[in-house]
Amino acid sequence: MEEFDTYDPKENSSLLPYLRKRSEIIEIVGARDIIFALSQLGVCAAFSRVTNQRICFLNGSPDEVIRSLFYNKNNDSLITVSVYGSENFSALRCRTTRIEYIRRGKPDAGFPLFETESLRWPGFVEFDDVNGKVLTYSAQDSPGIMLLIYSRKKGYIPLEILSIEDGKRLKSFRHLLHRNKKIDFIEQFNEKLLVKQDGENLQILDVTNSKITEVSSNEFVTPSAFIFLYEMQLFLTFRNRSVSVWNFRGELVTSFEDHLLWHPDCNTNSIYITSNQDLIISYCKAEPDDPSSEDNVTY
Repeated sequence: MEEFDTYDPKENSSLLPYLRKRSEIIEIVGARDIIFALSQLGVCAAFSRVTNQRICFLNGSPDEVIRSLFYNKNNDSLITVSVYGSENFSALRCRTTRIEYIRRGKPDAGFPLFETESLRWPGFVEFDDVNGKVLTYSAQDSPGIMLLIYSRKKGYIPLEILSIEDGKRLKSFRHLLHRNKKIDFIEQFNEKLLVKQDGENLQILDVTNSKITEVSSNEFVTPSAFIFLYEMQLFLTFRNRSVSVWNFRGELVTSFEDHLLWHPDCNTNSIYITSNQDLIISYCKAEPDDPSSEDNVTY
């Protein structure tokens, strides 16, 4: 077992004073023979699994605070999302660097991404590893609203729709809950809110008009994972080894009876969905009468 340390008072001497402190690691990313570790303060270091030594720090300037990392398997590169003291830590800056350059100790050989986007708070960047997409949210181009979900009360959960521009409350309402039933999940997809309690029906709430569509608990059993298909306006559910497709009218679109996942506790990282969202590729069990292999990649 090897130990790596992102803290180095000599190497970190060029950073802003508060970035020189030791802090806990909040994110670890593996990319081939390199391990990346990101501290809570925003310092990121790359370590070689071959030499078990630190290769370099990825902070390119003294005031750079790295917020998140993403390994792009498609082109073997690392994407960093950072904020800078010179911009009052309000603008998100994305950068991509080939793993090969980092391996050579040249993290400054990358180039910026999304320069035409205005990625400032409350905008954000999300990486969808399953669908192979980067989602950027710019408040300038948004519908201008956000859903705020408060902590559960005895018989309901408070919800508010707020204006992103000025924080003004546009709508406030309560979604009723069964008092003695635990909440299995609350998931949001655009203006739809999916609420499921233990042993109860699935409720699909349209937050714009408070209309509720219910799906019987006999038909919809609490899944272990979701994947939302934004292009198709559908969502996938995973339970045990089964995959099902639903729409937001509460209808089962299809279930893949011949698509039995290999792992009973599904990890969505083992699922790949094409850009058009019309093809799903996953690691599945072979048919019982198929002697050729014990497992298959199915699509």
